Amino acid sequence: MLRKMSFSSDEVNFLVYRYLQESGFQHSAYTFGIESHISQSNINGALVPPAALLSILQKGLQYTEAEISIGEDGTEQRMIESLSLIDAVMPDVVVSRQNQQNQQKQQTKTDTQDTNGEEVVTSNERSGEKTEMESEEQQTGGVGIGSNASAIEIPANKATKLRGHESEVFICAWNPTTDLLASGSGDSTARIWDMSDNSSTPQQLVLRHCIQRGGAEVPSNKDVTSLDWNCDGSLLATGSYDGYARIWTTDGRLSSTLGQHKGPIFALKWNKRGNYILSAGVDKTTIIWDAASGQCTQQFSFHLAPALDVDWQTNTSFASCSTDQCIHVCKLNVDKPIKSFQGHTNEVNAIKWDPQGNLLASCSDDMSLKIWSMKQDTWVHDLRAHYKEIYTIKWSPTGPGTHNPNMNLTLASASFDSTVRLWDIERGVCFHTLTKHTEPVYSVAFSPDGKFLASGSFDKCVHVWSTQTGLLVHSYKGTGGIFEVCWNSRGDKVGASASDGSVFVLDLRKQ
Repeated sequence: MLRKMSFSSDEVNFLVYRYLQESGFQHSAYTFGIESHISQSNINGALVPPAALLSILQKGLQYTEAEISIGEDGTEQRMIESLSLIDAVMPDVVVSRQNQQNQQKQQTKTDTQDTNGEEVVTSNERSGEKTEMESEEQQTGGVGIGSNASAIEIPANKATKLRGHESEVFICAWNPTTDLLASGSGDSTARIWDMSDNSSTPQQLVLRHCIQRGGAEVPSNKDVTSLDWNCDGSLLATGSYDGYARIWTTDGRLSSTLGQHKGPIFALKWNKRGNYILSAGVDKTTIIWDAASGQCTQQFSFHLAPALDVDWQTNTSFASCSTDQCIHVCKLNVDKPIKSFQGHTNEVNAIKWDPQGNLLASCSDDMSLKIWSMKQDTWVHDLRAHYKEIYTIKWSPTGPGTHNPNMNLTLASASFDSTVRLWDIERGVCFHTLTKHTEPVYSVAFSPDGKFLASGSFDKCVHVWSTQTGLLVHSYKGTGGIFEVCWNSRGDKVGASASDGSVFVLDLRKQ
């Protein structure tokens, strides 16, 4: 049945495009989307379920296996071994497997006759059963909760699943003053969820990202890629693949539309004072926006490739990074970068200033984590311990100048090698490696007091760790790969967003 299905080139291109997005390759997805003219197709991405390409491939593989395992007389035969994806599309291999099945069936008949009809279980079959059992046990333990699972698993009644998004949810962020959780999705909406009354069905506001077409507003059908609350929680800024940044009020009203970028926006941040918004785009530029007027105050065009991330150092200076492997520090009303850092050998995925704005951390696909200072041109530390790409980094809210001055400053890094590492930056050493995840880790977030770290992975798990001991203290398995985790301002709730369109909130308060 599946073999008889036909797909248009637009459908195939869209499935590949969506797969790249869901796998975290946002920049490759954008490039592929442009070259394959995804925007010109009439496919409504909101109706395509997560992991659609994988689902089709898996079903096709199962159908081919089923064809081989059923003989000419319609009876089912035992499969010798599973087909690989490449084997399944090679006719010679499929025919060869069918011949093996027929030979096996004839041998089984002969063996049955020789034993007067008694069933014979071969040593290979016993071995296969043992292997399947061992595999199942390994998968059961794959969450990495350990023998004290009951002590740290978050019970179902402490987890609230928020339903409404129709596509993967890439980002989420708590309001800094109230229990409002914002989320942004591939369904071209952001949503604000009111979690203040602990209701199992919290109220939600839908922020639809529309564009002008033919004199009317229509859904952009583009992903919401970034969002950030201002310092007092009165305004929410969002960035989208449609190239626009938008400012919203807490009651869901669109306040401003910021339209200077020529292409998708990858990152967006408010400054601490709340008068400027900073954005980074695929058009290789970064922009400082006046939040009150919605006008572009200054556009910086120093990168040679798409800008991937930005972070404020002060209220008027910031750093930006790019696929061009460079980091620039720029300042409002200054025409050139005031500092540039080079040393990474692959695209730089994320940058973060420490709480005092003295040290800049960067992470890259080159598997290194680097620390920079405005006082020198080369890195302060070149930290190499991860063995795959480092996707994101976060500083702890601790050390001098923070609300937790008596705790040491720590940096957390999350990698596609399925680990999270905690770094003592003063000594330049990793003091904890957190290894319970089994798939790439996309997000980490410190609790407001710095005592805990939440991590989210594509193994569908959210883990909460003690930053002092490195031990796992809470764990929850959701229903989709985790893109983002975040803490509320009191530090008693963790929000998470996932690839299956779900958003959920974990209540960590004691009973």
